[in-house]
Amino acid sequence: MRITEGKLKRLNAVADKRGVISAAAMDQRGSLQKSIAKEKGVEPKAVTPEMMSEFKVAVTRVLTPYASAILLDPEFGLEAIKVKAKNAGVLLAYEQTGYDQTQPGRIPTLIPYWTVKKAIKAGADCLKLLLYYSPFEPENIKEIKHAFVARVGAECELYEIPFFLEFVGYDPAGGDEKGIEFAKRKPEVVAKSMEEFSKPDYFVDVLKVEIPVNMQFVEGARANKDGKIAYSKKEAMDHFRHAAEVATKPFIYLSAGVSDDQFRESLELAIQAGVNFAGVLCGRATWKDGIPIYARQGIKAFEDWLNDRGVKNIKALNEVLKGAKPWYEKYGGMEKIQKKA
Repeated sequence: MRITEGKLKRLNAVADKRGVISAAAMDQRGSLQKSIAKEKGVEPKAVTPEMMSEFKVAVTRVLTPYASAILLDPEFGLEAIKVKAKNAGVLLAYEQTGYDQTQPGRIPTLIPYWTVKKAIKAGADCLKLLLYYSPFEPENIKEIKHAFVARVGAECELYEIPFFLEFVGYDPAGGDEKGIEFAKRKPEVVAKSMEEFSKPDYFVDVLKVEIPVNMQFVEGARANKDGKIAYSKKEAMDHFRHAAEVATKPFIYLSAGVSDDQFRESLELAIQAGVNFAGVLCGRATWKDGIPIYARQGIKAFEDWLNDRGVKNIKALNEVLKGAKPWYEKYGGMEKIQKKA
């Protein structure tokens, strides 16, 4: 797999000195508006663009000194780029929040006025695309999504900007994605998705993936509160290893809205299983508990919370990431990449 000099430079910009990606995610839009509105007791439309930008600026200013990069969006996050720490690279989202609800299949849509070239001009080192995906979708839906990702990948390839693909599994039949039955299928959903988008057809440089098990159903896990079991600890570790083995591209884990403690426990299990993940792109697990503070007490109280609890969360996560591997290991090591570049 060839990596151009431009992509190599930009991938290094979002990784730390070890080559591990310890990025904070702050590209939430619709979900963040709804969460703030719920805590304020107002309609989501009452959460203004200015409030969204203010929230993102605060998170970026306080947390990026402890992160290798920040993921933002062009709609509310461009002001935040100006306040990030110098050490932190920038990833920008390309998709619109949510998905097309006028047809089945959770088909993604791009921000209509945005392009990869504009993202680079705005300060992006890398581009991120979110895709709801299941290997169990109808073939015609998968065909649409495969073509969609390939087009974005080709655009990134043209401008030599690394392409991070985030895929989130779901149940096409409409089942409970937080329940035990979906938990039993999740390892296959994650592994088959990682295998598919590792293919060179898509020009993906880094896979942004879910934890392949639901820790709430792992036997003996701290996150398992009700005793329901979908997998033993050994089975869970095997699922981590299998997903890692089928991926031929570097991959990082996303927190998917779970608590900071549950996400750290997931990473600890991945490390125990010997998985060569290249880091994380962690959002809500780090800052979501501050949403009620912002909604009820304002920006100053939220910044105080971030400086205390938020910083503690990201520092604790960074401790776990000492077990992560450099992103370039999947490409055979930095020496081989530099020879190709």
